[in-house]
Amino acid sequence: MLKYALLGFLQYEPKTGYDLKQTMDGSTNHFWHAKQSQIYSTLKQMEMDGLVQSHAESQESRPDRKVYTITELGKSSMHTWLQQPVTKLETPKQLLLLKLFFSGNIEKETILTQLRLLRNLHEQQINVYKTEAPDFINQISDENPELRRDAVMWEATRCFGEKFENMYIDWLDETIQMIKKNY
Repeated sequence: MLKYALLGFLQYEPKTGYDLKQTMDGSTNHFWHAKQSQIYSTLKQMEMDGLVQSHAESQESRPDRKVYTITELGKSSMHTWLQQPVTKLETPKQLLLLKLFFSGNIEKETILTQLRLLRNLHEQQINVYKTEAPDFINQISDENPELRRDAVMWEATRCFGEKFENMYIDWLDETIQMIKKNY
């Protein structure tokens, strides 16, 4: 699926592998992320498959940089993928749930401390969704009127993130109370 994230960003403008990583970190990282090495290896395969093409751009006092552009085949592949419905639920990996599931022999305060720490992290993430993300979406949309429809989709994903974080905090609060009362 990484190739579709990369094609998605490249449909807006040509980018280097480094630029793609930075763009991903500032946008989809909350729900879809990749390591720099994964991006470069995926771009290499995508170029071999004809989905992207690259050219070298010279830089002063630095090595040339490789800039990728989406091809017509890449646009077609992206369009086809976007039209395919999601037909099964994914099972996300949740490290906390795995640890909690096997924590019956761990001290109560250790578990509560871990849950409270995670709660703080989720509160910080809600703040990002409520402040930084809307500002970013509005700025891009205002500067690029042709992306207003994209901004609607970006807002939908931001809203999901905020609602997910609120749900997670509610669950953490309930779990903390359950452990305090019954453990």
